[in-house]
Amino acid sequence: MAHADTHHAGGQHAALAPANIALPAVALNHRKLAIAVAVVGLGGGAAIGYTGAFGTDAHHFWRAYLVAFLFGLSMCLGGLFFTFIQHLTRAGWSVAVRRPAEALAANLRWIWILFVPFAVLWFMGKGSTLWVWADMETLKANNEAEYHIVHAKEPFLNATFFWIRAAVYFGVWALLGTFFLSNSVRQDASGDRAISARMQKWAGPAAILFGLTVTFAAFDWIMSLSPAWFSTMFGVYFFCGCALAGFAGMILITVRLTHLGALKGIVTREHFQDMGKLLWAFGIVFWAYIGFSQYMLIWYANIPEETGWFLARQVGGWADLSWALLFGHFVIPFVALISKWVKRAPLTLALGAVWMLCFHYVDLYWLVMPEIPHDLASFEKYSQLADKYADTPTHFANPVNFLLLAGVIGAVAAGTIGTLSRIALVPAKDPRLGESMRFENM
Repeated sequence: MAHADTHHAGGQHAALAPANIALPAVALNHRKLAIAVAVVGLGGGAAIGYTGAFGTDAHHFWRAYLVAFLFGLSMCLGGLFFTFIQHLTRAGWSVAVRRPAEALAANLRWIWILFVPFAVLWFMGKGSTLWVWADMETLKANNEAEYHIVHAKEPFLNATFFWIRAAVYFGVWALLGTFFLSNSVRQDASGDRAISARMQKWAGPAAILFGLTVTFAAFDWIMSLSPAWFSTMFGVYFFCGCALAGFAGMILITVRLTHLGALKGIVTREHFQDMGKLLWAFGIVFWAYIGFSQYMLIWYANIPEETGWFLARQVGGWADLSWALLFGHFVIPFVALISKWVKRAPLTLALGAVWMLCFHYVDLYWLVMPEIPHDLASFEKYSQLADKYADTPTHFANPVNFLLLAGVIGAVAAGTIGTLSRIALVPAKDPRLGESMRFENM
């Protein structure tokens, strides 16, 4: 027994050799590429928005930018969720793959910069380009029925409170992302077990703060785009997207690191299988459960203020996008990723992660872009509504969508690689690292 323990300790020591847990030099070239993509994507998208090329008006440009911003933000929030939930549950298996999640969460320290353009838009008096309630007088003139509903929400939906809340969200996220990464890195140097206890202690409050801020951010930035509509399940729905994006991002980072020759003897197929389980459970099954529950309850209640939001997504091109979400976000990946063998193979798991990120973007586009028809109440039958709006386009293929998305992804990738270049790729002195390296699925 002593011989076996000594042998394992020797293997662990070899696996933690500096060259094995340091970011490969070639990855710094990836960072340069990511920065270039960020500059070209955001700059090119802004140019299209300014010139109006490809028929892009200000309304579409700002909503497209909001979708791209939410995509990048959700990936970082997903990394934060993975990080604190592992401490909260005192999980051992995940230590070997926790550092990519910590690096994603570290982007929350600067992600607010990407939100500044919205503040500038608001400062210029054009906040209603995105959030119609920012100009209540114009809303009243255009849709008096909606105005009366939204007017009752003014104690919550007003500029001062909106921006105070936004500052709180970004402050909390930056604080949590910094706290867990800095303590984890500090433990790399000292090996102090008390640091693990400290992170476990604060994981509970972190979970509460995370849940509240993510929920209200979803209410503020997405749900209030249609301010007369409401759903108490919307925050959980957005959380599913954050979990999906974070887990998929972790998978891609880890697969790439192992492909570059790092983490030998540390990350195994057992870890890939468990990351795949989390992606499958949260990004596919839980997402479908929450989405169906929200739809079913609103359909059953049949309240006009609630049903209009879904009706707008069931006409014209949006109907096709809704069907694409059903099959692309649930049915196909549910079947494709259910086998453990798919999740244990890095290549197929990485392909599954890319697929899910693509449909996460489609999901965010579906949430942000459609508008509820103002004449909805004038239709006696659904078929009349469907006929009138049968040609409603989604403008999904507009290049500005993909330029802005690439720009935000490039910024997040550059930030993540930059963080990983300064620290070890695993929490080398975490007391549970040995357990993680020995981990096997039952």
